[in-house]
Amino acid sequence: MSKTKAWIHAFRLRTLPLALSSIILGSLIAASYNQFNSIIFILAITTTLFLQILSNLANDLGDSITGADNANRVGPERAVQSGDISKKEMKNMLYIFISLSLISGSFLIYEAAQIINLQEALIIFAIGILAILAAINYTIGKNPYGYMGFGDLFVFIFFGLVGVLGSYFLHTGNLHWDIFLPASSIGFLSTGVLNLNNMRDIENDAQTGKRTLVVKIGSKAARNYHLVILSLAMLLAIIYSIAHYKSIFQFIYLLSFPLIFCHMNTVIKNDEPQKLDPELKKLAISCFVFSLTFGIGTLL
Repeated sequence: MSKTKAWIHAFRLRTLPLALSSIILGSLIAASYNQFNSIIFILAITTTLFLQILSNLANDLGDSITGADNANRVGPERAVQSGDISKKEMKNMLYIFISLSLISGSFLIYEAAQIINLQEALIIFAIGILAILAAINYTIGKNPYGYMGFGDLFVFIFFGLVGVLGSYFLHTGNLHWDIFLPASSIGFLSTGVLNLNNMRDIENDAQTGKRTLVVKIGSKAARNYHLVILSLAMLLAIIYSIAHYKSIFQFIYLLSFPLIFCHMNTVIKNDEPQKLDPELKKLAISCFVFSLTFGIGTLL
């Protein structure tokens, strides 16, 4: 594999639509209140992409160092573990994406400073720093939280709450607490993707000491947990739409539900972890379609 292809593979482009879902949803909800800044939207998208790639690279390096990436792993082969990219090269690329995230995030805060005050801007910047640390410390460091079963919580917070609420706030300069409902929907769907990933890798993770939530509770409980969080994602979205009902078009996101139901049916019947890998892409796309249609529905 050429070096360019190896890096593209390491970036794990299939995860990017999932990362964008929260920004799209938060921005479109803001637009429904006639408050939308195209520059903020572009910078938020850019910063999120940098953070997601940073997280993917850090995960690649961290799992290689700990031994979680090995010949027994079910998912796609990782760049460092395969030898296509050295640990030194991966560390250097991490520094590059940390810098890109900081630069893009700084421009984002600067643009938003026209809407929010200095104190609020500093708080948002601090949250951005936490997002960078969270991206790195999932599998890297003395106590990576992904190895202690806290990955689900961090995904829910940063992919759901921070992404949706943060992007909405940057556009509007205010926050309606009921937006926690669709923000939680995205958070639960994103957590579902991580849970699915961990169900796929349960055997290897258990053998290498990666104590994900799935390893702790077991496959059967993980499947039930999966159904619960995806059901909550759909229920909270419906509650928000009913509370803010204007027209039937607000419910066009229901078109994404059959995709989620089919996915849930596949997961609950599954007893072979390796067969869950194709479902990762399906759920990530379902989340993206949900966020896009939900956001568009608020504009109609």
